[in-house]
Amino acid sequence: MSNWPKWLKDDGSVVSCFEKVKVMEENLNEIRQMTQDAFEDGLLMEVAEAQMREALHRMVDELLNPYDKR
Repeated sequence: MSNWPKWLKDDGSVVSCFEKVKVMEENLNEIRQMTQDAFEDGLLMEVAEAQMREALHRMVDELLNPYDKR
């Protein structure tokens, strides 16, 4: 996936700052490559594909929002 979605704010409006969008997409492209590398390493070490995918999904699900205003 090379086309990222339009980035939206919590109120549904579009993040329109070019620099913000550029940084977000660069960060996610780096994360994608690092994740792909880790995934492939796991497969080469004979870890089950389903388990690798579950671990990566769990990692994302466990991310904390330090800016949560609740």
